[in-house]
Amino acid sequence: MKLLIIEDNDDINSMIADYLIKNNYQCNQAYSGTEGKMCFLNNSYDLIIMDLMLPGLAGEVLLNEIRQQSEVPIIILTAKDTLDSKVSLLSAGADDYLCKPFDLEELLARIQVQLRKSNKSSELLQFKELKLNNGVYDGFIKSNPLNLTKHEYYILELLMKNPKRVFTKQEIYEYAWNDSYYGDDKTINTHVSNIRKKIKQVASEEYIKTIWGIGFKMAD
Repeated sequence: MKLLIIEDNDDINSMIADYLIKNNYQCNQAYSGTEGKMCFLNNSYDLIIMDLMLPGLAGEVLLNEIRQQSEVPIIILTAKDTLDSKVSLLSAGADDYLCKPFDLEELLARIQVQLRKSNKSSELLQFKELKLNNGVYDGFIKSNPLNLTKHEYYILELLMKNPKRVFTKQEIYEYAWNDSYYGDDKTINTHVSNIRKKIKQVASEEYIKTIWGIGFKMAD
């Protein structure tokens, strides 16, 4: 497992890295938000441990930028221990947080919990020849990648979890966008059309069926 530690305090950064390396984890170390962003963009990580008070690029900004591109588990190290601060972190996309000062054994336990969740969520979801892999957030048909966008992936995920059920456009939108639906049928129709085009490039079979006046389901 490869972890990224983003912490500007040299002693804390080294302390965490040394402890995790002794526990058989690979660690990359960054000492600013800017350096952490470069590491994230140029490498693949199983989990990120990140301080909030970072030079170069603030931790809150970096958290938001990472979340726009990846679902990698993120544990925040913070000196803020108020309820509002904790709620704000989780709402912004953090998976967990640990208040300073912290115990290394507790940090390790929290890392292991997040990695178990991540491994569980990366299991394949399959319908006929179509497979979804949460580990890379993409779809495949006979090993051919579909190069799905984030919203296309979530649309397929919802339909494939319940392949016999018809989902309304409202249900699909609220699941894939995690937002309220205001009757924007064009957005759903465009994304479903794009998914169909990508599937058609690698397979002749139809995978999504339109139920007129209602929504969509997986094709029988």
